[in-house]
Amino acid sequence: MKTEQIFNFLERIANLLRTDTRKAGVCKGLQPVQMEALHYLSCCNRYSNTPAAVSDYLGLTKGTVSQTLGVLENAGFIEKLPDLKDRRIVHLQLTEMGQVLVNESIPPKLLEAAMELTTETEQEFILSALSQILQAMQQANKLKSFGVCKTCRYHQLEVENLRRCALTGETLTNKDSEKICREHVLLGSGDAKPLRVA
Repeated sequence: MKTEQIFNFLERIANLLRTDTRKAGVCKGLQPVQMEALHYLSCCNRYSNTPAAVSDYLGLTKGTVSQTLGVLENAGFIEKLPDLKDRRIVHLQLTEMGQVLVNESIPPKLLEAAMELTTETEQEFILSALSQILQAMQQANKLKSFGVCKTCRYHQLEVENLRRCALTGETLTNKDSEKICREHVLLGSGDAKPLRVA
């Protein structure tokens, strides 16, 4: 098996990307974990933008995430919004300033420069290989996969291209279907939770 070699490549790539992203955060007085939280909130859906989901995604304690989110809120990068159905739930949303920072910083300029050195065919191969690695790791992890909505077993495409989440029963927009979700279950996974009726 090539596990050690694959790990070495992925670790080095991750460190280079983190370093480049860290530089953008430092200019705004932010730590890497705070940039990671901003990035997550920029690409998660409305079911997944809670403090608990951020904690799960980053693999950090609730206390650490609470401090991280407090810094981001005080700096004006995120705002907290109460859930319309359940006032105990708080949703996190990027402010315009937070979205601008994410747009300027992610993907890191280093990756953009590297991709300019590769052909379209090479990029498709890289994308396919990374997707396979991610899916295999998510299955091995047996935790929440945080996958893209449209790749979930609960994502349903109905007549006239209407989309629906079979887990919640709610209608999804095309934009929703492109975002990552805390409730994501890989297609073909046999351990899906029973459907909830909305």
